Amino acid sequence: MKTSSKHKQCHILLKLLQQKYRRPEMDPQLRNYKDNKFFLINGLLYRREKHKSALKVIDRDHISLILQECHHCPYMGHMSEDRTKETVESTDWWPKWEQELSEYINLCELYQKANRKHGKKYGLLQPIEEPKHPWETINMDWVTGLVPGGRENFNACLVLADLFSKSVRFLPCHKEDTEMDTALLFWCNIISTCSVPKIIISDRDPKFTSEF
Repeated sequence: MKTSSKHKQCHILLKLLQQKYRRPEMDPQLRNYKDNKFFLINGLLYRREKHKSALKVIDRDHISLILQECHHCPYMGHMSEDRTKETVESTDWWPKWEQELSEYINLCELYQKANRKHGKKYGLLQPIEEPKHPWETINMDWVTGLVPGGRENFNACLVLADLFSKSVRFLPCHKEDTEMDTALLFWCNIISTCSVPKIIISDRDPKFTSEF
């Protein structure tokens, strides 16, 4: 079995497992390796982990080949680090294998190009200041796709939640409503009865971002 000089511990382990007679001076080291369940079968070194046996890879060329075969999947392209890790750990093991696998994938040009993010960077999340008064900070959202009902055949609902009192108001409306319709609905049901909110949290719906 070939071994790499870079893996000094593997040489020690092979020497321990291949010894025919007990050598008391090597007992402490042997005990350490036995705790990790290393054993030899037909000249191949294995490491038992939980309920499976994984081939202990030592030869440096062998390691490179395994990384290449597990990452460059012919029918799925260049797999992610997690998927490659699952494939490797199902059959193989060597010292610091996770670190080497991560470095290998980071150096894979095709994978990095395919997974490079395009467009603008996402903005940083901003903490919401805790409100001190009712209807000072509210959350607005639409519920659409409702069965038409009521005198005006409403088919949507504008949901307004007060972050101070945790109370919620459901305002029936139409999904075809314009920005002006939404602003009027908000004025009649919130501003005229409560106050003008300092903070309004909503998605990027045009009804909330243009004339509103």
